[in-house]
Amino acid sequence: MAQTGVQARRSAVYLLDQVIGEGRLLSECIASGALERLQPAERATAQRLALDTLRGMERADRMLQKHLQKYPPLTVRNALRVATVELCQGGAAHGVVNSAVSVVGANKRTASMKGLVNAVLRKVAAAGPEAWDALRVPRLPKWLREPLVMAYGGDVVQEIEKAHFAGAPLDLTAKHDRGALHRSLGGELLESGSVRLEDSGQVSTMPGFKKGSWWVQDAAAALPVQVLAPKEDEAVLELCAAPGGKTMQLAAAGAKVRAVDSNKNRMERVRENLKRTKLEAELVVGDAMEESGQWDTILLDAPCSATGTIRRHPDLPFAKDGSEFGELIHLQSMMLDHALDLLKPGGRLVYCTCSLLPDEGEVQVEDALARHKTIKADIEALKLPGIDPAWITEEGGLRLRPDYWADKGGMDGFYIACLVKA
Repeated sequence: MAQTGVQARRSAVYLLDQVIGEGRLLSECIASGALERLQPAERATAQRLALDTLRGMERADRMLQKHLQKYPPLTVRNALRVATVELCQGGAAHGVVNSAVSVVGANKRTASMKGLVNAVLRKVAAAGPEAWDALRVPRLPKWLREPLVMAYGGDVVQEIEKAHFAGAPLDLTAKHDRGALHRSLGGELLESGSVRLEDSGQVSTMPGFKKGSWWVQDAAAALPVQVLAPKEDEAVLELCAAPGGKTMQLAAAGAKVRAVDSNKNRMERVRENLKRTKLEAELVVGDAMEESGQWDTILLDAPCSATGTIRRHPDLPFAKDGSEFGELIHLQSMMLDHALDLLKPGGRLVYCTCSLLPDEGEVQVEDALARHKTIKADIEALKLPGIDPAWITEEGGLRLRPDYWADKGGMDGFYIACLVKA
């Protein structure tokens, strides 16, 4: 096996060590330079291996436990997991096994386990994809699965887990001409306007990326701005703006955007993306709760558990444990009240979260409507192309789930509500 393959696999194991052992998100690891020494192709391979292993972790562990009397140290276990997923997805046994042995052997603390790794993986390779496919779809951890079962029922949660295990295609938002983007890159032009690609390769090398003709944005994440429907030259206050996909949508629609976020590093990414796409917005690194004035149009993409993004970020259930839910829900409530206070009479506000938990969506809006008697939900704003009317909830919001559009590749879990002040 070429050294490049070993380097990519070693980096994948390191990423898993960080997520499972240190509770770090993959995005944090990558942003801090975990893969910067790799060539672009190696970097993509390392990320893919880490993501695939996180999605298939339960199956990998079930395959491995048949051949292990006790669990080895985490790094060895993760090397076995990465190799097991590769083997069961059809990877060549010789290269996969030898690379895993090399990864374990290069570490003085684990070198003595090379023989174990070789023996176990030879047995896994013999069992092959057939044994893998016979195992159940990996389940969410109890801290997340139980509240979702309470909200949607066990059958729905199983469909959500299928969507998570399948992963996510690449969705793109066009700066202007979605038809031209579709003709240029192929894929599928969704009813909602996003262009969906199944096998995209390296994003930065795709036609139109350097010119800023489009940006990566899940189809569900592109809907809040469509619900808000900004007008040309309309002043829009965007709270919690990073990483900037919605900022670019607003700017591309011709709105005059004041984008606020407290995270300096994430706002630098927004600045870079605006420069690449040649779009303009006023960027403010600051606390959304300190914003003042009166606005006709506000977008609040509130901080949340991000549980709706697991199909793209399978590290989340391993890096988190749900302990932050209470604090987030309280913060969302305060932010929503503050944003509504900033809204002029006759103005409209879109509240959204990339969460599957009703406490971060439906319940927040239901409670806000009870607290603010001059506020009403605008259901008509939610009736967009591609949206099933059954997804509109009792209090007047829009609930999106990963199992929706299952035949098209699913979507992120999102909650969106458009609130207007009398």
